[in-house]
Amino acid sequence: MQPDPNDAGTLEALMIRLSEYRLPRALRILDKVNQGEVLLDSDLEFLHRVLEDSRDLRPLVERNPDYLSLVSRLADLYSEIVAKSLENEKRQNGG
Repeated sequence: MQPDPNDAGTLEALMIRLSEYRLPRALRILDKVNQGEVLLDSDLEFLHRVLEDSRDLRPLVERNPDYLSLVSRLADLYSEIVAKSLENEKRQNGG
């Protein structure tokens, strides 16, 4: 399915933001938690902002279902980050 032409500019801007900012930062955070670290407040704020933006973008993705797989994979990435950080916190706190 082709993206809705009315959404093309928005989708392009979102893809640029994803590739240049959000994905690289998320991967750095994932590396950090994979090394046993926990999330900093700034990391949590970033993930919270991403979650809020995702909710706001739901209608855009519904109109452009070709992006659903990408959104799903990103959600999995963010979930993995949070789960790993929680494991690290429990381990640091003796749990």
